[in-house]
Amino acid sequence: MTTMSETDADTRDDIEADTDELARRAERAALRLANADEATRNEALRSIADAIRDRESEILDANAVDVEEAEQLLADGEYTQALVDRLKLDETKIEEIASMVESVAEQDDPLGETLAARELDEGLELYRVSVPIGVVATVFESRPDALVQIAALALKSGNAVVLKGGSEAAESNRVLYEAIVDATADLPDGWAALIEAHEAVDRLLELDDRVDLVMPRGSSEFVSYVQANTQIPVLGHTEGVCHVYVDADADLEMAADVAFDAKVQYPAVCNAVETLLVHESVAEAFLPDLVARYEDAGVELRGDERTREVVDVAPATDDDWDTEYGDLELSIKIVDDAYEAVEHVNDHGSKHTESILTEDSETAKTFMTGVDAASVFHNASTRFADGYRYGLGAEVGISTGKVHARGPVGLEGLTTYKYYLEGDGHLVATYSGEDAVPFTHRELDAEWGLGGE
Repeated sequence: MTTMSETDADTRDDIEADTDELARRAERAALRLANADEATRNEALRSIADAIRDRESEILDANAVDVEEAEQLLADGEYTQALVDRLKLDETKIEEIASMVESVAEQDDPLGETLAARELDEGLELYRVSVPIGVVATVFESRPDALVQIAALALKSGNAVVLKGGSEAAESNRVLYEAIVDATADLPDGWAALIEAHEAVDRLLELDDRVDLVMPRGSSEFVSYVQANTQIPVLGHTEGVCHVYVDADADLEMAADVAFDAKVQYPAVCNAVETLLVHESVAEAFLPDLVARYEDAGVELRGDERTREVVDVAPATDDDWDTEYGDLELSIKIVDDAYEAVEHVNDHGSKHTESILTEDSETAKTFMTGVDAASVFHNASTRFADGYRYGLGAEVGISTGKVHARGPVGLEGLTTYKYYLEGDGHLVATYSGEDAVPFTHRELDAEWGLGGE
């Protein structure tokens, strides 16, 4: 087992040395895991699912310790209810975690896929083939299930993974990690590592020669910190300031159901709506009943001046439009048209997930193409922005950037590609000079494989 906590090392030098060794082991394991066949990886995933079910009581006992401490900090005003909600596990959640791991095993193998094939000349063939990234490191928030999701996706995609969870979930994460490592004892040692010391994260960010990708999940400030302190490529998952826009041509009954689901179904997650935008022509017909419904569900509401002329809610401040509440809180703004809605979203959104409710296809197109976000929905709740719901098996996180991967990052986002060139003694000199042979550059319908595969 590869794990390290602040109490394991007396000095920063010890922590740095331990982190260096951990990264070296992960690098070696990644090279071996990349060559493990699909059956081996799938069998290991099913073993993880079985281990999580078998150790349910142990996991829940550890989680109870984390939750008890978090609730005390909630009472002291240091934690939010949303954080505590994300932290909690129960029997149903344990089964969901195990089923998620099995769903990852059932996904198509992302490795060894021929993405392109081209003949350069007779007998000289070039293939672009999907391969693992290598060593990925991730720092994530309080949800213990995130540790299992990330480890499962890394394993399926042939990557070694270094995991750093939040201190609030330390007990839960340790037991889940132990279950994963014990269940995969036949895999290369060091393919999964757990670190806990903050100093270890800082050292890990310096190891750009061994770690191939960092995936931070947290606030914009935290992601910016990681980006500023590493030369490793960063796939950032920042907060979700998500919007639902109710257009003049919306089916108002459907719109009310969608807007309610987007906020209330699970308010603690990053794809829950934080701001509701409503076209001025339907505000008086739409808002009173929805506001009453929100209030019955315990939602704390704020609104701009125009909203407060229609319904009795607290005033919204400029900060509200940029806030991810992660709780039963919502801001409401009345806009003149879809163009103002797009402008507001692009000014205040976090490029995560946005939704328009309308029966007018042209307005929907205007909104969907005009908004800068990883996912944009038409007549659907923002809560659908999720790797499992997208059919990806699970997700490492939701990337709000635009490079390499965007939106829910599943197996494909954890792969890159290599070029394989198959020849028969071909020389570049043949294709140079006065008598140069021309390249054919003919696209092939072929799969790469050695030995006639």
